[in-house]
Amino acid sequence: MTTPWWKSAVVYQVYPRSFADADGDGVGDLDGVVRRLGHLARLGVDALWLSPFYPSPMVDFGYDVADYTGVDPVFGDMATFDTLVGEAHALGIRVIIDWVPNHSSDAHPWFVASRSSRDDPHRDWYVWRDGRPGGLPPNDWESTFGGPAWTHDPATGQWYLHSFAVEQPDLNWANPAVADAMLDTLRFWLDRGVDGFRIDVVQDLGKEPDAPAGAGEWPRDQDWPAGHAIMRRVRALLDGYDDRMAVGEVYVLDQRRLVTFLTSGDELHLAHDFVFLRCPWDAARFHDVIDEFTRLATGAAWPTWCLENHDHPRVATRWDDGGHGPARARAAALLLLGLRGTAFLFQGQELGLPDAHVPADRIVDLDGRDPERAPIPWERPSVAGPGAGFTTGEPWLPIVGDAERLAVAAQRVDPRSDLSLWRRLIALRRSAPALSPDGAQALLDAGPGVLAWVREAPGERLLIAINMSREAVRLDLDLPGAGVPRLELSTDPDRVEDDVDVRALGIAPDEGVIVRLG
Repeated sequence: MTTPWWKSAVVYQVYPRSFADADGDGVGDLDGVVRRLGHLARLGVDALWLSPFYPSPMVDFGYDVADYTGVDPVFGDMATFDTLVGEAHALGIRVIIDWVPNHSSDAHPWFVASRSSRDDPHRDWYVWRDGRPGGLPPNDWESTFGGPAWTHDPATGQWYLHSFAVEQPDLNWANPAVADAMLDTLRFWLDRGVDGFRIDVVQDLGKEPDAPAGAGEWPRDQDWPAGHAIMRRVRALLDGYDDRMAVGEVYVLDQRRLVTFLTSGDELHLAHDFVFLRCPWDAARFHDVIDEFTRLATGAAWPTWCLENHDHPRVATRWDDGGHGPARARAAALLLLGLRGTAFLFQGQELGLPDAHVPADRIVDLDGRDPERAPIPWERPSVAGPGAGFTTGEPWLPIVGDAERLAVAAQRVDPRSDLSLWRRLIALRRSAPALSPDGAQALLDAGPGVLAWVREAPGERLLIAINMSREAVRLDLDLPGAGVPRLELSTDPDRVEDDVDVRALGIAPDEGVIVRLG
């Protein structure tokens, strides 16, 4: 049986606004993505995930969708999207797009009609309820973005539900017409050659706004039963096409609940693990999270590892702790790519980008996510100007401060750079049988502060170890049959890689190594 492509994939998230600007307006666009596909091909990734590019008022930067089957003019047009898919496929890169089924924009024609009258045919496409006595909302649910999750509409005298911004009304998936219309939007993109979907806030789907108080935890950790039924319908649709996949943003901070979307094999193919993403730089914590998921992952469940995305601070900043961020970002590449499972990285992670400094007068996202969304520096500013090759105009957010050193052009020619490390790791992941989906994985007890595991396939054993402590450590592992070990790779650019005896291998703080065992 052929292993599905997504099990071995390295997936690269593209945030279009900040990836590459082809027309000089300061905002990234689809043509910019097309022009930079060569970077992804040279990096060696298997798929790109495009964050929303749909027509939108951009209250939540595209996650407030006004048309599920269009392209916002700020990003280009449908012809450019089709070109992107065609050229990506020609390079062997699959294309995954964001799908936002929990809510639309209040500018979507469905909601405009829904709020026009209680008798409008689209009224029940959204969640409307009468308030409680005293002018109170229907219940005490709160929005993820703060404040009540209900807004009163004076024109019709009822309240509508919005799990996020006021301008993002929740769709009513209990209405069969909504389910059918939304599934049709998936068919639209699948028929255009899209290889899969990243599904936004899966845990919020299927909510029961009339449930008694205490029936669910608002706003994130709900995981309503009806949400699983929705995912089964999505999976059935995808299974009608060849080789497509769905990965869910299931923001539940409990891996036992996360795997319920995976184990049966008729819901999601993959689900982002936010327990893993939110780990501190601590070997014991990572060990426990990886071990727990491995034990829970029965049936069809397959691990999905990611450490950055457009909503979370970059690891070079999040784990900096006194200047350790750059080294930890390099070791995180080994963590992400050395584990058995599907790996997701966020654009710029391969450059070791930290969060950018965004002055108060440049802030555009009131939820504080601007720093990790700063544009990619493609060229040295000393050569390309202040837009650093991202744009010839004024970038919509500031470029990262150390762009001269971190730019793609600077790192491309430096064998010691983060970019070179990522390329080397991805190439090794692709070529080494032990790092394939069929390669076994066993966590080791390597002593305090060290996260270590062995990957193994017939004829190949690899030891992977990351020193997450503040002191140099010496591996003291009893690995029978290790043969003559060899240091395959170190994340420390100053390390001289040579044949070593694994029983006496020293590892510096924040260094990761791969040792070939015989």
